[in-house]
Amino acid sequence: MERRTFLTTAAIGTAAAATGLSLPAMAQGKKAVIGVSIPSATHGFMGGLNWHAQDTIKRLKATYPNLEFVLATAGAVGKQVNDIEDMVATRNIDALVVLPFESEPLTSPVKAVKDAGKWVTVVDRGLSQAGIEDLYVAGDNTAFGRVSGEYFKANLKPGAKIVVLRGIPTTLDNERVEAFQAAIAGSGIEILDMQHGNWNRDKAFSVMQDYLSKHKKIDAVWAADDDMAIGVMEAIAQSGRQKEMWIVGGAGMKQIIKRVMDKDTQIPVDVSYPPALISTALEVTALNFVSATPVYGRFIIGSTLITAENAAQFYFPDSPF
Repeated sequence: MERRTFLTTAAIGTAAAATGLSLPAMAQGKKAVIGVSIPSATHGFMGGLNWHAQDTIKRLKATYPNLEFVLATAGAVGKQVNDIEDMVATRNIDALVVLPFESEPLTSPVKAVKDAGKWVTVVDRGLSQAGIEDLYVAGDNTAFGRVSGEYFKANLKPGAKIVVLRGIPTTLDNERVEAFQAAIAGSGIEILDMQHGNWNRDKAFSVMQDYLSKHKKIDAVWAADDDMAIGVMEAIAQSGRQKEMWIVGGAGMKQIIKRVMDKDTQIPVDVSYPPALISTALEVTALNFVSATPVYGRFIIGSTLITAENAAQFYFPDSPF
């Protein structure tokens, strides 16, 4: 997806020059400054996303000399808010590409950027107020939850008992969980407990320890994230209950995909949610400043059930995630 989008971007720019297509002023000499605000690489998915962001910015700068990028990473909400305010006040950005650390506290700061007349692209974690951004790029969070839930429904008997680990409180986490619950509705599967693991393996480890101490019977775990799945596995291993339950994470971490490929019964499947979605967001945003191509709206990347039969298509051993 990333490479195809980039080639399309380059091709449009080349075609515009060849045909005399009228390009925005930014493409005719004036620099456009694009601010990029994303969470720090606090876990595997964000590590991959940071890598893709840096790689894509490097490629776009080489392709479009009139584009300038300001990249800031934040490990907390307050830091991200300060970064965004600084981009507007001191760097005079023309656009903001933002993956909110959390939805609610980032809504007002991002709205202020939009109210200042800047282009806004929101990535992955939506804002708590609809309609602020010009462009929204994300994985299909509803499908992510639905695909996971359908697997549980198809592979567990009525009366089966499961536990769930949620992510950071965000709109996308709500979408995933609601879709998962809808998918298992009527199956007779009982959700024993549901707590936030914050997409963090250490937090997931402690949450799973709590689940294991409270519940004598657990048939399966929806970890809803591959980093959390690693923490869950560590807790289960320490309890000696590996043979009692299986786990489904999500995102496509190479460590998890390899276990799916090897038909590990503890990790039978995974669900895709590529960190390279930041590349799509950056490349489509760049189009707004280098071509007359309409790029506003929503760009949603689908989620796929990854099994032993198709896992090789999703395994990239040289990737950072």
